[in-house]
Amino acid sequence: MDVKSLITSMTGFGQANCMFAGYHVQIDLKSVNHRYCEVAVRMPREFLKFEDMMKKIVLKHVKRGRVDMLVTIEQSAEAVRSVELNWPLAEAYRSAAEQLSARFGLKPTLNVRDYLEIPNLMVFKEAIHATDEEFERELSACSEAAVQMLLRMRKIEGNHLSTDMKQRLDMMASYLEQCRLLSPQVVKHYASKLHTRIEEYLQQPIFDEARLAMEVAIFADRSNVDEELIRLQSHIQQCQQLVSASEPVGRKFDFLLQEMNREVNTIGSKANHAELTTVVVEMKAELEKMREQIQNIE
Repeated sequence: MDVKSLITSMTGFGQANCMFAGYHVQIDLKSVNHRYCEVAVRMPREFLKFEDMMKKIVLKHVKRGRVDMLVTIEQSAEAVRSVELNWPLAEAYRSAAEQLSARFGLKPTLNVRDYLEIPNLMVFKEAIHATDEEFERELSACSEAAVQMLLRMRKIEGNHLSTDMKQRLDMMASYLEQCRLLSPQVVKHYASKLHTRIEEYLQQPIFDEARLAMEVAIFADRSNVDEELIRLQSHIQQCQQLVSASEPVGRKFDFLLQEMNREVNTIGSKANHAELTTVVVEMKAELEKMREQIQNIE
């Protein structure tokens, strides 16, 4: 199975165009990361009745991320309006002008420009008309096409994220193995320090056995990071499984990285050892990079 084809990014762009009944429709989709799924639509006011339908198409495919949908609807050249003249109105104006001329002894001076300035003399009619049912059908198909392009781009970006996450998880597993190898040295380091402390106690006139017992207890507690390493390994393995999951995994990744960061911090606080501290710093740096990446995973 190709693990790179499974993770989906929340970042992407989609576009689709369609022509019908003298209209040109263009739909642009742009998605960015978001905690939940949110769709914002901008379209001409006269077509807002189709907004909910178009939102539902996006929500059917997108589970997380903010999606901005810009819908542009323009009439094409084929839909040039025809012009019809209101002849009865023109005749009425001419009759009124003739009556005024006869009454006051004036010559009729109406020209073409005068007629064109008469309100409502010209009636514009669309050569092509689309019904609401046709608009809904075409806008639905165009929205689906735009969403499919958006999903393809989110998948391509997800491929890159998947590859990067897999490499970083492998690196975390390598650091984990280094911690296992260094863990016995940590014990030896603490044992050496404890041996020095015991020698100091034995040189004192009064030997405090209770103090020695307390030092031993502290040593045993602080030097053992086995539990943290076991839990960290489990979290890494779960993340590696998520890379090949076929469902949205962003929130799960986020939770597991928080748990991994907690275990790494505990290892760093327990192990007072230079080499192991260096490995812990590297692990924290990788976790921070992974945390930034998962902000874009659906």
